[in-house]
Amino acid sequence: MNITLKELKDIRSENCITIIATTHRTKPDYLNDGLRVKNLIKEAEDRLLADTTKRDAKGLVEKLNKLASEIDHSQNLESLMLFVNDKVAEYTRLPIKVEDRVVIDETFATRDLVRAMHLETHYYILVLSQEKIRLIEAMNDKIVQEFGKPFPFENTQFFSKNRAANAIASKQTSLIAEYFNQADKKLNELRKGNPLPVLICGLEENHNEYMKVADKKPSIFNVFLDKNKINEPSHAIVEEAWAVVKDYVLKMNNERKEELRKAVGENKFLSDTNEIWNAISEGKIQTLFIEQGLFQPAVLKENEIVYVADKERNDTGVIDDIYDEMIEANMDFGGDVVFLPEGELSKFNGFGAVTRY
Repeated sequence: MNITLKELKDIRSENCITIIATTHRTKPDYLNDGLRVKNLIKEAEDRLLADTTKRDAKGLVEKLNKLASEIDHSQNLESLMLFVNDKVAEYTRLPIKVEDRVVIDETFATRDLVRAMHLETHYYILVLSQEKIRLIEAMNDKIVQEFGKPFPFENTQFFSKNRAANAIASKQTSLIAEYFNQADKKLNELRKGNPLPVLICGLEENHNEYMKVADKKPSIFNVFLDKNKINEPSHAIVEEAWAVVKDYVLKMNNERKEELRKAVGENKFLSDTNEIWNAISEGKIQTLFIEQGLFQPAVLKENEIVYVADKERNDTGVIDDIYDEMIEANMDFGGDVVFLPEGELSKFNGFGAVTRY
């Protein structure tokens, strides 16, 4: 996807079409993924023809079909999202399970992208040595990709082969520091389009030297994989990296749950949907908590949320998922969202919010 989540979220226009489809990594399952997408496009076409002019519908469906034709399903992960309106035609793969659906609204449905960022841990692994540095993108224990140019970044300029120079520890340390500094700049340039957190995989001495020169230290996990794995296969690196990241994420999630418990005790927690909606519009909500798999179609009547039955999801004027709408609105005010396992918010009907004050 050549557009960032923030750019996608900020788009407001008529007929923003989001197609969300389950896909498969392996053959023969992925051979049927194209047909699944085609059926969802047909559903979008039927809805567009019911709500817009035939000319507009035809143009949008043509864009959807053209975009779908560009997808190589042999590269699929667990799910696929297509985003199309008169100016945008983008798709992205996600390594998370989704509910197949078509959303047509004034904004794109980005909830699954947000969920992938928060529920699933999406991160980079910087595999560090003094001779070569690799960069891998991972989602939990799965490889998304290993980057090519400018990685692997080999140390051809800052590693002295001169024995006399090597004998002077400060000189060699300075050369390595400059090598790591150059690598850090290349990493941050690449991360501009997708600013994920970074886990360093490397010996402690190299990790410590890298952290001295890193420009964006807060974006680097404060844990690391203390092993030299520079020449090992990507899948082996990701497997061990995930064990480190998983423990770290579990600790962070427990802290977020404690934040929720504390907010309830301090009367800084809201569970009524309309109270939350109004508080979001006033910039009062810090964090939304929502259970995984919770969706709710609704309509807005005089700025009040009214739930409708799932069978009315495709009716004109119905918001496919009011929780997605609220998550996006709260992010616009600088708030965040935490997805919890099903059942953890049962006494609040699966949804709640912590206020700023």
